[in-house]
Amino acid sequence: MIGQKIPAVTFHTRVRDESIEGSNPFRWEDKTSDDYFKGKRVVLFSLPGAFTPTCSTFQLPDFEKLYDEFKAKDIDEIYCIAVNDAFVMNAWGKAQRLNNVKLIPDGSGEFTRKMGMLVAKDNIGFGYRSWRYGAVVNDGIVEKWFEEEGFCDNGEDDPYGKSSPQNILENL
Repeated sequence: MIGQKIPAVTFHTRVRDESIEGSNPFRWEDKTSDDYFKGKRVVLFSLPGAFTPTCSTFQLPDFEKLYDEFKAKDIDEIYCIAVNDAFVMNAWGKAQRLNNVKLIPDGSGEFTRKMGMLVAKDNIGFGYRSWRYGAVVNDGIVEKWFEEEGFCDNGEDDPYGKSSPQNILENL
């Protein structure tokens, strides 16, 4: 993975638009890989799903807490991507009270599949999801790679450690 260009895909996002009245002031906005990664050095981390235990208790909150430490190490943004749609990702961000980490919805799993990280999780009723990994991406090129061990379809384990914010920060 190190040295490879990240896949060029279009992400279907929902963004707040104050010109829209009512209780759901959001509109669709397509964003490309270039919108997120071009000209920036970012941390990208992926996880099996929004609102899941490890993701919601440790991984996402700890990236949020350590945001300033990442910024001090020349990281422009921190992105979390999951095979969830924009509605789920926005609700999760709101529930997590995010201010710094940005969520990327990969609803169809296209980015995750092209990264080679799509796994079947039918054994727990999830369908296809992302394997847990982290990366430092510099101007669209993978600079550092942090993949959890045991990549496989319908595995019983969901390891967490290599892609933790603490480990990535330590290796910057």
